[in-house]
Amino acid sequence: MTEARKAVWGILQEHISSESLLKHCLAVEIAMRAYAEKFGENQDYWGDIGLLHDIDFEKFPDEHPYQAGVLLKPYGYDEAFITNIESHDRAWPGDRTLLQKTLLAVDELTGFIIACALVRPDKSLENLEVKSVMKKMKDKAFAKAVNRDTIINSANDMGIELREHIQFVIQALAKTNQQPDYQSVALL
Repeated sequence: MTEARKAVWGILQEHISSESLLKHCLAVEIAMRAYAEKFGENQDYWGDIGLLHDIDFEKFPDEHPYQAGVLLKPYGYDEAFITNIESHDRAWPGDRTLLQKTLLAVDELTGFIIACALVRPDKSLENLEVKSVMKKMKDKAFAKAVNRDTIINSANDMGIELREHIQFVIQALAKTNQQPDYQSVALL
């Protein structure tokens, strides 16, 4: 883990104490880094957006994500970075960039995939299949807080078929969950 990545993780931990929310932010970071690599973008920048995207959720749940700037400006984050985080509001009024579309697309999906893995007997991301995730998406009682329309529409907005998107995120999470840098806050 680089010193820069450690610093970003430290910033997140200053503002979030919930282990489940930390794990969620970590999962979003992992998916964002994987997509950045796929699209030939800056993996560190995209990863930092993913890691910090819910930084204001604990302190300002009713104003989330629009208080991220209040928390991030003292660390030197600029308006573009903050706007990228704010863009994961489902009701975002403007057009989204590829980074912003990706953040929205992985935000709901990462949590849903982890929930799917946790109900499996082996609790394994490595053995989780797309068809199992698709089946759980039809079960409205399962992980009912997850907005299925956001998952479907955001993948479509990225121009990626839903099954391909799910498979990509599963693989990214499974691969990274095995790396030592992420073992301090294992996803499962």
